[in-house]
Amino acid sequence: MEISGELIGKVLRIAFIAGKAIMDIYQHPFEVEYKSDNSPVTIADETAHKIIAKGLSETGLPILSEEGAQTSYEIRENWKEFWLVDPLDGTKEFIKKNGDFTVNIALISNMQPIFGVVYAPVPGFIYWGSEFGSFRLNLNQISDIDFENFPSLETLAEKLPCISRPEGYLVLGSRSHMNSETESYISNLKIAHPDLSFISRGSSLKFCTLAEGGADVYPRFGPTMEWDTAAGHAVARFAGCSVNQFENGLVVEYNKHSLLNPNFIALSKKK
Repeated sequence: MEISGELIGKVLRIAFIAGKAIMDIYQHPFEVEYKSDNSPVTIADETAHKIIAKGLSETGLPILSEEGAQTSYEIRENWKEFWLVDPLDGTKEFIKKNGDFTVNIALISNMQPIFGVVYAPVPGFIYWGSEFGSFRLNLNQISDIDFENFPSLETLAEKLPCISRPEGYLVLGSRSHMNSETESYISNLKIAHPDLSFISRGSSLKFCTLAEGGADVYPRFGPTMEWDTAAGHAVARFAGCSVNQFENGLVVEYNKHSLLNPNFIALSKKK
């Protein structure tokens, strides 16, 4: 599928509408249920999934969503391109009401994300990455958002990386998933970087912070699923960052037999 301004604008709009529905639920009391793996799910996850699935269905490509029916690998392995979606990434952050949750939509081709959109509805930032680069747009600064007029949106967006920050080595980590492996990795980094500081962020905002230039490395030791990372991977990738497997240094791949990601290290654009 060609990554055109029209397609980018369409997916930005879908993510925005899903985010708006999520915020409508976020601002009121809601119930929390638990899946078989004990991960939480809310009506916001399910509502956003329905909005995104309906919007993306117009493209004619298959959709693999965390909240949708799971497709067997025997079918998926024949997909040349497909949408990989996490309707609400950071459900734990959503439940805690700390604002660190996102809407993730990625287009996968040949096991790599070739386009991705990440929308963080609380701060109001929407990110996207494709072969044309990665961008950040503050929707709070736009009174009348016209997603069909993508060129006008693009002129208002900042190309990533865009942050100038003080010297020092900054490491990104999860708000809800810190573990001993990550702590050990950070301890080793401190030997080479005595000026190291740790930044805690939730959801795919870690990839976006890396793409912005707001950190140097995001190590992830512990289980993540493909839909957790694909959109953020695209934003980071097209901002010049790398997202590689920890064990062998190869690029993280998608549409594997198992949808579980390996441990990985995401590094900022080399200066």
